[in-house]
Amino acid sequence: MEIVPETRYARSGDVNIAYQVVGDGPFDLVWVPGYVTHLELAWKLPNFGPVLAATASYSRLIKFDKRGTGMSDPVSGAPTLETRMDDVRAVMDAVGSRRAAFFGLSEGASLSVLFAATYPERTAALVLRSPVARALWAPDYPWGRTEEEYEHEIERELRIFGSRGEAVATVSSLGQFDDEELEAFVDYLRFGASPGMLEALLRMNKEIDIRNVLPAVRVPTLVLHGADDEIVPPDAARYLAERIPGARYRELPGVGHLALGGSTHPITVEMRRFLTDVWESGSWDDVEPDRLLATVLFTDIVDATAKALELGDRAWRDLLERHHSVVRRELTRFRGREIDTAGDGFLAAFDGPARAIRCACAVVERVRELGIDVRAGLHTGECEVADGKLAGIAVHTGARVAANAEGGEVVVSSTVRDLVAGSGIDFEDRGPHELKGLPGEWRLFAVASDSV
Repeated sequence: MEIVPETRYARSGDVNIAYQVVGDGPFDLVWVPGYVTHLELAWKLPNFGPVLAATASYSRLIKFDKRGTGMSDPVSGAPTLETRMDDVRAVMDAVGSRRAAFFGLSEGASLSVLFAATYPERTAALVLRSPVARALWAPDYPWGRTEEEYEHEIERELRIFGSRGEAVATVSSLGQFDDEELEAFVDYLRFGASPGMLEALLRMNKEIDIRNVLPAVRVPTLVLHGADDEIVPPDAARYLAERIPGARYRELPGVGHLALGGSTHPITVEMRRFLTDVWESGSWDDVEPDRLLATVLFTDIVDATAKALELGDRAWRDLLERHHSVVRRELTRFRGREIDTAGDGFLAAFDGPARAIRCACAVVERVRELGIDVRAGLHTGECEVADGKLAGIAVHTGARVAANAEGGEVVVSSTVRDLVAGSGIDFEDRGPHELKGLPGEWRLFAVASDSV
């Protein structure tokens, strides 16, 4: 009889995240799930339980059900990658894990990449299994699905919640199962999420695009992909590996998207070898990162000189103090960090783009009560860190984006737009722009304030 580890809960905001910790290896390994999961049923799956046990034999394995799935609290709508990063940090904090390796499966790989770039001090290594940088087809990304193909896929996967016969037929198309395995896996998926939750997750995943984040990953990375994967083409996984600095790529013969039975062996062998090598190299030690992924926010008062002349020095100084108080209050509310203040402008940084957008919109709204307008611009990119300050091309880009905003507007780069899938924030496409001093064209978007 399979012994199932104890399930506990970590509080993330107002949501309870179910997690398990098993094993007493020398390093922590966070297992970031794809699709839907159920912590306790996973151990009872004939082909999954032994893999989990093998992984826990050389690490302290940390597993969780993402919010809305499995044993975690149900939620309305799909959680964004940003929210799920908060959940991961909550679980790590609950188990006392300062730094860990991450195993990201399918769309869990996207979260792992974003987490590693945003929190390099908490990420020691990445193993990405069947990863994609983007879900949908684009002229410069031919491996994605068209909108029509993706809709058909959603329709097919929701048949898991139809009759038992429909569910069995749907699951059997994912891999080679014997009768016992097939029935167990059907139950696993049906207990892992509700129909509405699965559909919401699939629609959020459709919007994911982490291509611009890949160069910001600075930890040892192994990309594992099955040569027989019929869902994610090997070229898509190879594309991702080529854009992460120093990443290793391993294509495994005889392995599909859903590894079962003996086909799991090469995956577990490669992962153990890689993580053990990283651990023994000493690079797991605590680090003070000199680069990280951040969303930078620039704001400034529209027509500030004219307003200062109209009010006079003393009244203008009083207005600036009230403006600064409003901005700092909203930064605190949305977990922003003030980086610099010059005259009537602010530079702030956030560890999540959706929070940054909501902060910018709140600032725009609040300062109107003071009789002034501000413009705001946001960009997400890799920043240099020195003495608590941020610098680099990403910061310059954020300033140039802000310069294209009108009074009372929040304008963002396409990178920011791509990373807030599932947030409910809508945008108006402002088309391509040339940003002073920066190469190429940049597509900018204005935030639809009524969606925030």
